[in-house]
Amino acid sequence: MTTSASQAGNAAARYFFLFLIGLVTGIVATLMAMRALDARKDHYPESVMHVMAAHADALKASIEQNRCAATDTLPHLQTLRMMANDIEPAFGDLREDARFAEHASDLRAGLDGVLASPPLNCAGVGTALKDIGEDCKACHQDFRN
Repeated sequence: MTTSASQAGNAAARYFFLFLIGLVTGIVATLMAMRALDARKDHYPESVMHVMAAHADALKASIEQNRCAATDTLPHLQTLRMMANDIEPAFGDLREDARFAEHASDLRAGLDGVLASPPLNCAGVGTALKDIGEDCKACHQDFRN
């Protein structure tokens, strides 16, 4: 009786070990497949939006820290303006859409206005950031899914 019980125990341990090996192999294969699919994806549109959001967040932080001198805010505003040039190339499938081009143009025009007369205090930076946010929101409402 003890031999059959010990053989059953050994079989159960073997099956459990094989199950663990299969589980680990499945997880590794799934991760490899997910990374391969992600590598094929175009990250340019997301990257443009992430960089612009990071600079807008930096401007918000400047306002919260009461550090709104031109030397603190102009680099972020200039980068936002430079990144606005990449909106149409980043979203190539929307490039020919007149509404999309108008939204991108409105954002660039707003940033050009801010850079032509840079804000010198936190109230001015807040107003500029609000206007930039409204331009972004208008486009996102029309085109973001």
